[in-house]
Amino acid sequence: MIRFERDGALWIATIARPDKANSLTGTMLHELADFATEAAGSARALVLTGEGRVFSAGADLDEARAGLATNGVWERLSGAIAEAPILTIAALNGTLAGGAMGMALACDLRIAVPGAKFFYPVMKLGFLPQPSDPARLSALVGPARAKMILMAGQKIEASEALSWGLIDRIVDADVLGEARMLATDALAATPAHVAGIKRLVV
Repeated sequence: MIRFERDGALWIATIARPDKANSLTGTMLHELADFATEAAGSARALVLTGEGRVFSAGADLDEARAGLATNGVWERLSGAIAEAPILTIAALNGTLAGGAMGMALACDLRIAVPGAKFFYPVMKLGFLPQPSDPARLSALVGPARAKMILMAGQKIEASEALSWGLIDRIVDADVLGEARMLATDALAATPAHVAGIKRLVV
């Protein structure tokens, strides 16, 4: 349900469960975390994307009810992405919701198709967000707008997400192709150069 591609120094993970809105099971989350950890030592760019019209609706509902919604694997995944000394890009092919927000927030860059929507309904569902997600969200959009998403439960359209700084670019056509283009310079550099520049940007 996750397709993994290792194209030289460019590694791509594609969530491939479109019949279930790319909802994530525990097994899928562990596989993504393992892949991100491995990429940190072997790749120079990592791209996360999805198949179909939704990037991910968050946790698989059955597994969420059984405890996945509060499982530490979400934090393990976002931490592996955030700590990777490489360029990380969320190529959002569609809507990003719930716990899946964490992996995108942990990326260096977020690009999205025009029809993407963004929401994290933890208030309505009665869960706390994963520990690092609110701080990463607030760093991008500011505290008040973070509360609009996390506390007021607002669903943000792509154009508004761009103006807020939640995403960095809206891509009309091939979002994965755009991600490949954005990774070009990092792929041509040495791992030390990529890691060195990333350390300088705080």
